[in-house]
Amino acid sequence: MPVIKTWQLAAGATVVGLALAAGAVAAAGPWDSGQRKAERDWAADRAPGGGADHRASEGKRVAPPAPAVLTALGSAAGAAAPGRAAPVPAAGLAPELGRLLRDRGLGPVRAASVVDMTTGREVYGTRSGASMIPASTTKIATTVAALSALGPDHRIPTTVVASGKGAGTVVTLVGGGDASLDGARLGKLADRTASALRAAGPAPVRLAYSTSLYRGRELHPIGVNGNLAHVTPLMVDQGRLDPRSTGSAERSGDPAGDAARAFGRLLEARGVALAAGAPARRAPAPGARQLAEVLSPPVSELVERTLTESDNDIAESLARQTAIATGEEASFAGAGRAVKKQLARLKVPLAGTNFADGSGLDRADRVSARLLTALLARAAEQGRPGLRPVLTGLPVAGFSGTLDSRYPATSPGAGLVRAKTGTLTGVNSLSGTVVAPDGRLLAFAFLADRTTSRDDAQLALDRLAAALVS
Repeated sequence: MPVIKTWQLAAGATVVGLALAAGAVAAAGPWDSGQRKAERDWAADRAPGGGADHRASEGKRVAPPAPAVLTALGSAAGAAAPGRAAPVPAAGLAPELGRLLRDRGLGPVRAASVVDMTTGREVYGTRSGASMIPASTTKIATTVAALSALGPDHRIPTTVVASGKGAGTVVTLVGGGDASLDGARLGKLADRTASALRAAGPAPVRLAYSTSLYRGRELHPIGVNGNLAHVTPLMVDQGRLDPRSTGSAERSGDPAGDAARAFGRLLEARGVALAAGAPARRAPAPGARQLAEVLSPPVSELVERTLTESDNDIAESLARQTAIATGEEASFAGAGRAVKKQLARLKVPLAGTNFADGSGLDRADRVSARLLTALLARAAEQGRPGLRPVLTGLPVAGFSGTLDSRYPATSPGAGLVRAKTGTLTGVNSLSGTVVAPDGRLLAFAFLADRTTSRDDAQLALDRLAAALVS
């Protein structure tokens, strides 16, 4: 992994975690949650002196302190910060970005939008309103919609209910749509369930499980794929056959059934007698009483994980949670309608959009570069602190998530570019935020279609974002 200069990481972290209360973004990064805690600890370990690179030997040059971005962000639009050059006008961006957009690595179809987040004004655009395949930058739309509909503190429950009495008791594990459920929390649910059942006596109980929260097909249109489990409201470790695996990995063909069988084994290990036979898949009986529940991390953390790691399973879960919260059917189609409906309430440009899924794996998805920058600008607005995890969840160039191995230490974008990546065969995208040399916070979106080399396309996209920093 490339070594990032401490001042670069500090500047990038300052922008989203501290600085933006001055204008574009209030200080609201959830630094003690998820990836942000890891980033804070990383910076603390490497910056004991507060912003200088103390790894350099005495007498050698060290990295300069982080540039002062606060004053510039809080100043009037177009004004220069004290001691800084005046902001580069929109015309100054065009030649360099235009040149970089002509890179053959981006293929024949490209779109770009750059927005000044202090004013909301688009300072550069090329086909910015064109309808494009976004790949995983779709997750920006999904997460904005989920936070808007659910709120950052909402948690997704997985519950256990019971019906009947004595030997006729049926215990049902009910999936609530928590795609982050892991073995540890399933164990806690088994603890609580076993404790509740002890009061009912020693008679064996029958185990069932419910996936009735979701409708329609479970298999994503891309088919069986290591990047995504069956989309079901009940799964453990995202249906990974090896819970320790990350990224693309072999998945279960029946994640809900596997979760129920694992839960049954946990109950038996805790002394609960189960009737013979595999758990039955069926909806809970009307009037079933709740025995136990466990909750997901808050939506704010789920959003950060979705964006940092490009987590497809959680993205699909958040899209369906948005559907449930807005009265739509919890299916691929219903989730797409819900996301679009929720974004419409934010008054962002939705012409030509289509949300066929929540993850961006479906090539039927369509967004514009202008929509992506508008969503990032909405997340930065002072009056919308609940949307801030969209910004704090963006991967950091050369440091975290899907940008971990991109941007060498010599790149001006390392530690300063924060962006969601998007990659499908022949489709590449990058959308996020940077701090310009004059201190302005910029949102950008670069989309490319019909690319022939993933590596060439990613390098070209990375150069575009880095050009906004230098």
